[in-house]
Amino acid sequence: MDEPRGAGSRHARDMHRDIRIRAAWLYYVEGLKQSDVAKKLGVNRVMITRLLSEARARGEVNIRIKSDIAPVVALQRDLEETFGLSRAIVAPFPDAGGDPTRAIASAAGAYVSQLIENNMTVGVGWGRTLHTMLPFIEGRATEGTRVVSLLGGIAQARRFNPAEFAWQFAELFNAEGYLIPAPAVVDSAQTKHALLEHCGLEQIFQMAETCDVALLSCGGITSLTTSYRVGHVSEADRQSMIEAGIIGDLLYNFVDASGHPADHPVNSRAISMPIDRLARIENKLLISGGPEKTEIMLALLKSMAPSVLVTDEITAGRLLDAHSPNAPASRNAERRGLPA
Repeated sequence: MDEPRGAGSRHARDMHRDIRIRAAWLYYVEGLKQSDVAKKLGVNRVMITRLLSEARARGEVNIRIKSDIAPVVALQRDLEETFGLSRAIVAPFPDAGGDPTRAIASAAGAYVSQLIENNMTVGVGWGRTLHTMLPFIEGRATEGTRVVSLLGGIAQARRFNPAEFAWQFAELFNAEGYLIPAPAVVDSAQTKHALLEHCGLEQIFQMAETCDVALLSCGGITSLTTSYRVGHVSEADRQSMIEAGIIGDLLYNFVDASGHPADHPVNSRAISMPIDRLARIENKLLISGGPEKTEIMLALLKSMAPSVLVTDEITAGRLLDAHSPNAPASRNAERRGLPA
């Protein structure tokens, strides 16, 4: 007997829905990594990112948070007033010893989902926090949208690759992607100069300066954050940078406690958007958190003046305490909703 007309397309839709729901269950309920979900379902990680975003958009995944948010709102207000932010987004995360990456990524994903519009140029950084944000973004087709990577890539196959993140982000919004076809760190200042002058990289940086928004994350020098795990910066380099007063990096711009690029050879070898040019982008989102990042976040809040900060409540409290160390303990405790 012939199959009824339309039965094949219905079957395909049912199969797609089934794999979408299974992907959402494995990721959100069982807590598997995207790569592990992809292996279980026999698809690639890009497909998993799209399926998770589609499940959120269809209302098949609902995240409910039951909490007294008054202390979080107070932290947001204090951050905005203290650092001159147009907006602070603080993710509830009361575990001082835990990893806030997922909480921050969820809050950032919800905000970015509403931020992206047609004909917008978006500059993107990289790192574990930004990568974790991808499945929390409700993607949709946009028109005339461009996504520009703000730093070079990594030759090895790595999970947190700047080029891969930029490409996956562009896919979520059906945007054109512009990558920097060079390593994030090269062997010498001469090589960097040649690439900028003769390989068209300067044109990409000029495009990046026109971005409507830049999505950024930073890393602390004293911990094994993304910049150091991927092998571009050796342990010997890291120790010499610590000795030189470097506290961390933003797009491989290694900065001191003032938040400005330090006088160190590694800064002359990085293929990334320089901080002075990055500062020309009006709308900059700093998406970071964790105890190892407090010092560099504080420095960048002062030097780079991001317009929006997305972090967790523990980091928010630490930033405010570090900015005003002489504030009465009772006031700091009250701000966090804790007993004095």
